[in-house]
Amino acid sequence: MSLLKPTSKTPFHIDFEWWQQNERDWHVFLRSFLCAEHQESLAGMDESGLIDWIDPQTAEVKQVDGVQHALISHCAQLPDFVVQRTALVEAVFRLFLANGNIPMTAEELSAKLGKPADTILRTIAGPRVYRGLRPTLNHPEG
Repeated sequence: MSLLKPTSKTPFHIDFEWWQQNERDWHVFLRSFLCAEHQESLAGMDESGLIDWIDPQTAEVKQVDGVQHALISHCAQLPDFVVQRTALVEAVFRLFLANGNIPMTAEELSAKLGKPADTILRTIAGPRVYRGLRPTLNHPEG
């Protein structure tokens, strides 16, 4: 982790490696976000949960986490996935799922969530890591 303090222009993302290392029940938690259709279709999937996925740009077949893939590609795209009354950390987490976990700054998150950027930054850039929300390490400010 960088020693530089994140700013409102530092991109953040969900660090799924952090989840796997720090949360024993991370897969159970992610499954709770699945829509009813995917809760049923993925119910029998084992904990490793890898599926074959074809990259639409390269046509390369890759092994990806089935729950993450279903969340990002379908469930998080449903209109009621992120709503105004959702708590801040939950809303940020859901927004990253909805955008395919593409890094966003506090300013970008603010624009999408209608919450102040400085409040978002203070919440997700503090010493405690909430839901794996962390600065993107390969960015000059992260």
